[in-house]
Amino acid sequence: MLSIAGAVGGRLFCVHRGVTWWRPRRRLLPLQLPLFSSLAAGGGGAPPHLPVVIAGAGPVGLVLSFLLTKFGIKCAVLDKNVEFTRHPRAHFINNRTMEIFRKLDGLAGDIENSQPPVDLWRKFVYCTSLSGSILGSVDHMKQEDFDKVISPISVAHFSQHKLVDLLIKKLEGIGFQTYLPDEIGSSTQDLVLENKIFMGHECSSIQLTDDGILIGASFNNAGRMQERKIHCGLLLGADGARSTVRELAGINMKGQRDLQKLVSVHFLSRDLGKYLSRERPGMLFFIFNPDAVGVLVAHDLEHGEFVLQIPFYPPQQMFEDFSTKVCEEIIVKLVGWEPTDVQVLDVKPWAMHAEVAEKYIGCNNRIILVGDAAHRFPPAGGFGMNTGVQDAHNLAWKLCLLQNDVASTSIIQTYESERQPVAIFNTELSVDNFKAAMSIPATLGLDPTVANSVHQVINSSLGSVIPRNLQKKLLEGLFSIGRAQLSDYILNEKNPLGSSRLARLKSILDEGKSLQLQFPAEDLGFRYELGALDAEDCAETTCEAEKQKHSKRSREYVPSAKVGSRLPHMLMRALSTSNEGVFSTLDLVSGDKPEFALIIAPLKESYDLARAMLKIADELKLSAKICVIWPQGSVDAKVRGSRSELAPWTNYVDVEEIPRASVNSWWETCQINRKSIILVRPDEHVAWRTESDRVKDADSEIRRVFSNVLCLTRPIR
Repeated sequence: MLSIAGAVGGRLFCVHRGVTWWRPRRRLLPLQLPLFSSLAAGGGGAPPHLPVVIAGAGPVGLVLSFLLTKFGIKCAVLDKNVEFTRHPRAHFINNRTMEIFRKLDGLAGDIENSQPPVDLWRKFVYCTSLSGSILGSVDHMKQEDFDKVISPISVAHFSQHKLVDLLIKKLEGIGFQTYLPDEIGSSTQDLVLENKIFMGHECSSIQLTDDGILIGASFNNAGRMQERKIHCGLLLGADGARSTVRELAGINMKGQRDLQKLVSVHFLSRDLGKYLSRERPGMLFFIFNPDAVGVLVAHDLEHGEFVLQIPFYPPQQMFEDFSTKVCEEIIVKLVGWEPTDVQVLDVKPWAMHAEVAEKYIGCNNRIILVGDAAHRFPPAGGFGMNTGVQDAHNLAWKLCLLQNDVASTSIIQTYESERQPVAIFNTELSVDNFKAAMSIPATLGLDPTVANSVHQVINSSLGSVIPRNLQKKLLEGLFSIGRAQLSDYILNEKNPLGSSRLARLKSILDEGKSLQLQFPAEDLGFRYELGALDAEDCAETTCEAEKQKHSKRSREYVPSAKVGSRLPHMLMRALSTSNEGVFSTLDLVSGDKPEFALIIAPLKESYDLARAMLKIADELKLSAKICVIWPQGSVDAKVRGSRSELAPWTNYVDVEEIPRASVNSWWETCQINRKSIILVRPDEHVAWRTESDRVKDADSEIRRVFSNVLCLTRPIR
């Protein structure tokens, strides 16, 4: 049973498989203490306390735990599974997520060194079988990806379970340990919680207290279910699409459910991996023939690791129908020959949804949803895990400033106001991308909407009349007739109907109207409009034009330094140091601590603002630095001027632009001039932008900006 207790009429709210009821209990006082309270652990029989508990040890929960620990926030992780799943799920890591991983103690480099060679996964292949006719293919990598024009790092193809392995190693490097229930016993007293991952522990109840949340974590102890009590200031729900934390918090999802039901078959075959590596390498294989239809995800061709996605239609087709033997038979039909070493490891059902949580924050700011707990996308485009990791990146620095009493509790609400619109947009984009994927079978004469309509007719008219086994035969018979459209007799250049369909298929692929892998305009170009920032003044028409431009979903990324945007990338070189290496503008922001960076050109008015910023940041005990960007070829004599202009402050860096041939300067890349001042947040998004000659009182302006960015209710004096 799941339960939540709180100060709602002094009652206990319980959830049990969708049934709800109320029962009286002692009245709890409303929350009055800070979110990060310092309740003593273990004293007087009280449960141990932590500032933060994270539910879910997937990539998002582990990234969160790493960032929070690095930023000095004590936390622990609970996961309901006894072991980390080996069933591959997400596998595509986009530019923005790889940029975040660059600053997780070299995680991005580890991924690049461990992932398969790019030539083995850069294409999507459409075929009649893995050894049959190739209907078409799409190469999703461009030269700019390799040249790292828009980002300091390329996208990656790396399975989620392998990413989890790397994250666990990173966490072990900063003191984390993983425990099973039988390794820690049933007693919670005197148990040190911080820097622990507790496997086999599910958050099954929550109770709001005067200064936090009392969590009940259920676990199996020698065959008996028991509950461990843990007290925390914040509970972060990163426990996936079927989030228990979300259910306990009473937060609903909005959107489309059950877009498609599929069976996911995880299998190994080195024979098949070697064949595809040699003959037709790719990441995804869309296979259409009269005997079977499916999508094969090649997680690792070199090691022969695959996941086959097969659509199915309950209740006529049941998950139980997909035995290991049946799955092996389907694999052979789709391969076109029988590999001798096929080993089915796991078979799982799943449903495709497109939903976003109505709110990300609940229970008096004590519960925060992150990742799939907050949004569920179709896998088309790989937005799920990537959006979740970026959620964690957005949230971590805000919690750190909150714990250090630099920001107000209102900064938590900016997590929702910034990240929820991104999730809603990515939901729409992934649905559109899924529809683009479905256009291919429709073009070949196998329209998925027709299959869904047939299924609905059988359910509505025959479901209560004839037995399920007869319904199944009827459904599969109709599907078999539909798949006859994919026969070699029809699907060839000599058949007028087949020739027409193949021509339309080629047009869809050539015009980029099929399933796409990369969305740089969305991955790197999204912009926060409301949140922990000082929004720019813009006329209503300008704002509306911006929205219309964004709605067109151009795939071209246009660098922008507008407030809310991710800081554009350009290579830089540090001046007045012995370090000859180059780095990205994104590296001007520290990854080791929440630090603000003010980017200026070497102009007197800009230096005045910079000194005011350093003075006020020092008063706030806020980490900040100045980054002075000089034109390429600047001489040391000029550069040394920053020392006198910024004295007595030393937390600044002089850097030299290394623009590409097509761009003259950093400022031109950002579509601004050298008078511009850019304040960058710890998550590398622009918090404020102005021009130095527009500021009359530097001290007052900087105080106003930080009051807005830190969500302070009163102006900084």
